Amino acid sequence: MYNILYVIAETREDHNDGLDLEGIVVNQFQSRAKLPTQLVQELKAEGQPVLPVYLNNSIKMRESHQSCTPLIHLAPSHPMTQKFVELYECLSSEKKNNKSKGKIKNKKSKVCT
Repeated sequence: MYNILYVIAETREDHNDGLDLEGIVVNQFQSRAKLPTQLVQELKAEGQPVLPVYLNNSIKMRESHQSCTPLIHLAPSHPMTQKFVELYECLSSEKKNNKSKGKIKNKKSKVCT
């Protein structure tokens, strides 16, 4: 992940001053396991913009890929679908708030509160 952050920083420096990281999407998250929770806490402690919606592992997602059908059409009421909707709403509201306030998000800004 730190390689990706480095590439983003280098690309920003070389090609696009306005390039910024909206947030980190935690996926394949296992809430009952200690290591994933610890890793997410470490990212937050470093000030990384971890989004508050964590995507779990789901068989339904694999079925969606296999049937070439978007999850929202295959299983609109499935918990994984609802997580994606929540993530979309989180990112949409953050983007809308930043535009209306004329802000440019930086590493320390609050994400989807």
